[in-house]
Amino acid sequence: MTADAAITAADVRSAALSLPDTTEKLAWGQPTFRVAGKIFASLGDDETAMGVKCPREDRAELIAAEPEKFFIHEGHDDHYAWMRVRLSALEDEAELAAILADSWRQVAPRRLAAAHPELDVAGEESAGEDEG
Repeated sequence: MTADAAITAADVRSAALSLPDTTEKLAWGQPTFRVAGKIFASLGDDETAMGVKCPREDRAELIAAEPEKFFIHEGHDDHYAWMRVRLSALEDEAELAAILADSWRQVAPRRLAAAHPELDVAGEESAGEDEG
């Protein structure tokens, strides 16, 4: 929580790669983190923010609640289930891990996600199929 404990790109890389079956691949000149070939996180060019999966219907609420932490890259993220997170606004590595785990679960194959219930940071609520 102090300036000394600021989250860095190295912390993002370490936390992302600690998730099951995650690989790192350079795309568009930026590091991306994937599970089953699908991107669940990326680091921005200046490494001060990361992109993560986020259902579009949840984005506005998160951004309104914590605009210093969450934002979208206008013109790019508008049509995707994606948002950005300012690394300097994260509380600690536990918050970083929770955000990455949530993003990972959104793209991980169901069988893989089911094999890792410890990564279900949202609890039982996210286990349903609420895409309707």
